[in-house]
Amino acid sequence: MIKRKLAIALAILMVLGACSDSTEPTTQPPVTATPATTEATTTVAPTTTDATTTTAAPGQSTTTSPDPVTAGYPVTIAHGTGSVTLEARPEAIVSLSPTATEILFALGAGNQVTAVDSQSNFPEEAPITDLSAFSPSVEAIAAFDPDLVVMSFDPGDIESGLTALGIPVVVQFSALSLDDAYAQIEALGAASGHVGAATEIVSEMKATIMELGNELKEIGESLTYYHELDDTFYSVTSSTFIGEIYSVVGLQNIADPADAEGFGFPQLSPEFILEADPDLIFLADTKCCGQSAATLAERPGWDQLSAVSNGTVIELDDDIASRWGPRVIGFLEAIVAAIEALGE
Repeated sequence: MIKRKLAIALAILMVLGACSDSTEPTTQPPVTATPATTEATTTVAPTTTDATTTTAAPGQSTTTSPDPVTAGYPVTIAHGTGSVTLEARPEAIVSLSPTATEILFALGAGNQVTAVDSQSNFPEEAPITDLSAFSPSVEAIAAFDPDLVVMSFDPGDIESGLTALGIPVVVQFSALSLDDAYAQIEALGAASGHVGAATEIVSEMKATIMELGNELKEIGESLTYYHELDDTFYSVTSSTFIGEIYSVVGLQNIADPADAEGFGFPQLSPEFILEADPDLIFLADTKCCGQSAATLAERPGWDQLSAVSNGTVIELDDDIASRWGPRVIGFLEAIVAAIEALGE
């Protein structure tokens, strides 16, 4: 039962990450692995600096030599389903994870990424293809001749098929905490040869999150919120990655009491939400379900909610609110802006 619930939770997060792409199904994809609670430590030998690179803006390659980079390699990367050893820096990475795509470009490994799945819509320069993150084939992936494939789950023994072809695979399940997100950034930094950039990104994220938390936690603790995943009232609790972001600034989650079994993704009823009357409502279903402050006001009785009458219904970017890469800071800043607006 526990494994089944974890699989469903992973499926929900996979769907959320795909909401903005109308070419992909919006039903839950099959899940064949159970996510780990934390990312394992990345082993790097023997250097801790980016190999043969120079400083560059996020999303730009910093490679200075066309030859395979071997300084700092081999490197062993521990990930969601095991570990993989890379003998040299990968120069043809295929990403089947929108979050991994964002991380790789933020690290400065953009020119090493040769193909991404159809959901990887950020940054704009990502080499998007028709590869599906839900149901890719080994043959379609191998056609890009990758020397590393990154996935957020294994849709049907893809990992074993690629491994049999000698193609290294890193599987990074949906983050269950901020620590998971940091570990995944560091793991991709080690894999791609951008260890220093990964360390810098994680340090900046931690510092920003701590600063915002210290500034607003006292105010946030007096406020309640509802985070809407879709228009059937699925939400998140404080035990999820998304819930942890809200907890940084102290907000109280109305969904927590509705999740007695600790699943993390309860489906609330309209009556429950109306009774709770949250101070803030965050919509993470603006693209996938066409929801907005205006559509909420049209729901029976919802025009009486404090958040609706006070204008504190926040329309989030579905992608930012469902991915756990560096743009988590943008998600947190949207939450902070909402709290500050309520205090004006």
